[in-house]
Amino acid sequence: MKDSRIAGFYRLSIPERIARLEESGCLSPADAARLRDGRHVLASAAADRMIENVVGVFGLPFAIAPNFVVNGREHVVPLVVEEPSIVAGLSSAAAMARPAGGFEVENESSLLIGQVHVTGVGDVDHAIAAIGDAKAGLLDAANAVHPRLTERGGGVRDIEVRLFALPDGRPLIAVHVLVDTCDAMGANLVNTICEVVAPDIAALCAGQAALRILSNLADRSLFTARARYSLPDDMRDAIVMASDIALVDPYRATTHNKGVMNGVDALAIATGNDWRAIEAGAHAYAAAMGRYQSLTRWSTADNGDLVGELKMPLKVGTVGGTLANNPAARLGLALAGTDNARELAELMAAVGLAQNFAALRALATSGIQAGHMKLHARSVAASVGTPDDMFDGVVERLIESGEIKDWKAREILGAMQGSDAAAPTASAAGKVILLGEHGVVYGRHALALPIPDAVSVSISAAEALSHDLPDELVAVLLREMGIENTNVRIDVDSRLPFGKGLGSSAAVAVGIVRAFDEYLGLGLDDERVDAIAFESEKLAHGTPSGIDNALSTYARPMLFCRNDGLQVEALDLDIPPPLLIAWGDETGRTSEMVAGVHARREQTPEHFDAVFDQMDRLSREGADYLRAGAWPELGAAMNICHGLLNAIGVSTPYLERMVVLARQSGAVGAKLTGAGGGGSIVALCPDCIDEVQKALQQAGYSTLVLTTGGSS
Repeated sequence: MKDSRIAGFYRLSIPERIARLEESGCLSPADAARLRDGRHVLASAAADRMIENVVGVFGLPFAIAPNFVVNGREHVVPLVVEEPSIVAGLSSAAAMARPAGGFEVENESSLLIGQVHVTGVGDVDHAIAAIGDAKAGLLDAANAVHPRLTERGGGVRDIEVRLFALPDGRPLIAVHVLVDTCDAMGANLVNTICEVVAPDIAALCAGQAALRILSNLADRSLFTARARYSLPDDMRDAIVMASDIALVDPYRATTHNKGVMNGVDALAIATGNDWRAIEAGAHAYAAAMGRYQSLTRWSTADNGDLVGELKMPLKVGTVGGTLANNPAARLGLALAGTDNARELAELMAAVGLAQNFAALRALATSGIQAGHMKLHARSVAASVGTPDDMFDGVVERLIESGEIKDWKAREILGAMQGSDAAAPTASAAGKVILLGEHGVVYGRHALALPIPDAVSVSISAAEALSHDLPDELVAVLLREMGIENTNVRIDVDSRLPFGKGLGSSAAVAVGIVRAFDEYLGLGLDDERVDAIAFESEKLAHGTPSGIDNALSTYARPMLFCRNDGLQVEALDLDIPPPLLIAWGDETGRTSEMVAGVHARREQTPEHFDAVFDQMDRLSREGADYLRAGAWPELGAAMNICHGLLNAIGVSTPYLERMVVLARQSGAVGAKLTGAGGGGSIVALCPDCIDEVQKALQQAGYSTLVLTTGGSS
């Protein structure tokens, strides 16, 4: 595949995701059809042929993680796992590794070890010498067991001898048969070889063959994965410290390695491989030095980058085993895009390192528990029978309440259902632009976040159409929705101040459209809601970019651009940015500010376009900083952007006073947000949001603390 990045994949419906994978070449038309029809699922009849006493088939979510580059090859990673943080963490970790080239994985050999254990040996030295003298014949006999394996380039490569003492002191000879199984995992194959050569080995030792079976400690098939990340110093140092702790504390190392296996196991299951064998081998290898240690090492490079390395045994297969009987496993291999077992093992090693990074990054920042509590809230919401259209709302309110319990979910659901029964109510998000104001009007990127539930709109029956809104706004919205006559009362409750550059007009428009959609059953999708709101935005802005209505409609952090068509990249944030919004009495009219910039640009277009180009670069870089939680870098970009906005004449002394006060109080970045000329500022305040808020409030300004997913 050309590019494993699929923007906004998580926001698509399942049919849309399948279509996108087919379009990108990750799925063949036949495989896409199997997914759509459900024919990829293991049938009960097929399961009955695989194991005994079958009564059904157990299901787990089948997902993909995009963004992976491994040894220069693009991959989407199939995953079978029930924990959402794993999929999100892997996707983010892979995306963050791309600027440094993704993951590099190397492997010197890929041999599976078969063991023949011999007891009752009288003369150990003679036995070991006899095996050495007979090695050529033993190799010929072993390779004769599976002649087709040697024809494919595999076969038995060597025979080694190890000496042990049993607990009672008796000698134990372990003969290792090293087999290249090609693209098969090879367990049954190696076991058969051991069975065939065991009598000859026992005779050479003048002893008895006690055991004849493979070892799952595949330390002759070691894979080493490496990756680099550019992170803020404090985050990098915290990850390195966590890595060092896992080297010395086996209790911590166990959980550390479990994080590695979260990704490895999910990929192994998705491709029909024996995840239990991989687990056993990995943990045995972690203890190979005599003390259980972590499988990864994280350190600081000379240039300040975080460098990670994972070394672990991996013996996987792409043919044989359950693959022939399990269509889901065959589909997983197709999605992985690996041509052979070696490539699959390389991808698996990269996934293990990426998942370890995601876990350590969470530990170094917001902590693991936040993600787990969100998962718990979703489970609780599902357990009380929450309808699909209320599910996300119940989950959000559960998390906000801090009481993630069944009774609280029922209480929230009852309140939401009661409210809906009385009058259809809809909410819409406001917006705060972090980078790229005005440049976005001229086809450049802007980085923006939603202000969730900023506006609430309810509709109730009335004798005639009534509202407290501009008549032309309501008229445009009704026209675009195809509503000619309606006798309703429109009530709007806004948490946002108007005229402050926070997207209040777009939020009102989207809230009205969604409330009518609920009231009349119009069946409007997000794309249509966005388009209707965009028409209303022309009243407020004259020549809107579309960012306000897009943020309000989709309520997702996004990198927005309207250049030769709408380009929106939704951003999935693991770490909520510590943002504070502030405003005073002065307002700015967006249409006037946009018109003023347009007039000044007409005089010196080359100067303004240079400024807009710099804003574009800052916005795209800022999206990476935002994803990574790189607050100092994001704050610096915000400060530069504010300077550029000042240069094009949209700041005011009123805004400058708020910006300076926020920076002096500890904000790493502060700037105007919106069109300017009045309005609001946004400040990035890691570890100092209370101090900055207090300083602004004491100076007479109003404030709002914002987090992605909710605000207070």
